[in-house]
Amino acid sequence: MRTKIFLIGGLAALFVAVVVMKQVFIIVDEREQVIVTQFGEYIRTLQKPGLALKTPFLHDAIRFDRRILVSDAPEAEYLSQDKKRLVADPITRWRIADPLKFFKTVRDESGARARLDDLVFSELRGEVAKHTFAVVIGSKREAIMDAVAKSVRAKASEFGIEVVDVRIKRADLPKEVQQSVFARMQAEREREAKRYRSEGEEEANKLRSQTDKERTIVLATAEQSAQKLRGEGDATATRIYAEAYGQDPEFYRFVRSLQSYEMFLGKRSTLLLSADSPLLQYLAGPRPVGDKAPPDNTPVSNVPAG
Repeated sequence: MRTKIFLIGGLAALFVAVVVMKQVFIIVDEREQVIVTQFGEYIRTLQKPGLALKTPFLHDAIRFDRRILVSDAPEAEYLSQDKKRLVADPITRWRIADPLKFFKTVRDESGARARLDDLVFSELRGEVAKHTFAVVIGSKREAIMDAVAKSVRAKASEFGIEVVDVRIKRADLPKEVQQSVFARMQAEREREAKRYRSEGEEEANKLRSQTDKERTIVLATAEQSAQKLRGEGDATATRIYAEAYGQDPEFYRFVRSLQSYEMFLGKRSTLLLSADSPLLQYLAGPRPVGDKAPPDNTPVSNVPAG
């Protein structure tokens, strides 16, 4: 029984000790900063992590985050210098630099985000109005956001807020304008494609014309060379025939006649000739040696049998 009483008493004492410690000490985390008030009146600020004393039941500890916080403003429309609408959603990174001033002006983080969003919207609208749409979304976008951050930083210091940076997550045209812009871009790309195709077709026609010209020249040159070679060959053949005829006219006639027979006498050839036809003079029978050849009407072909 006594053990239970001692156990209950120990637990009660531990509970009382924890309650008293929470009332006597303030535990400051490294991620926090604390202001101490008494009946709503400011006493002091605690920014170093550790333990701090306070008067029990009289002092209150109001805690604020020491880390960098983020305010993600909803997207809004802005008007550029060239009267074009721009949809942007800025994002702000900030921290609580003066907890007392922060508490007196905006009370908490939700109030701070509302003030910051208003400041960013106002300053960004002014900066966008000074530049054209192409500049805002192009090369000077970072410089514009640096100017916005500088202006917002100066005004936010009145609320005990230190603005670290202001940036735009996305900058685009309104949805009702995007379709017309995309259609215009598509038409421009189609014009570019047609121009490239026409230039390519023109270049192809030039190449084909040049190729046909070179082909005609090569064929003409080859034909000229072939005619020249054929002429030289015919001349050489004629010379050889003439030399052979001059050495033994009878033998030459005999050989040429045999070649002629091979050309026009096939296996199923039929010829109706007179008995004294000079065409068959070598088939009729041998002639005595010394007989003269028939007159020049004996057919002799200059084309070899093939």
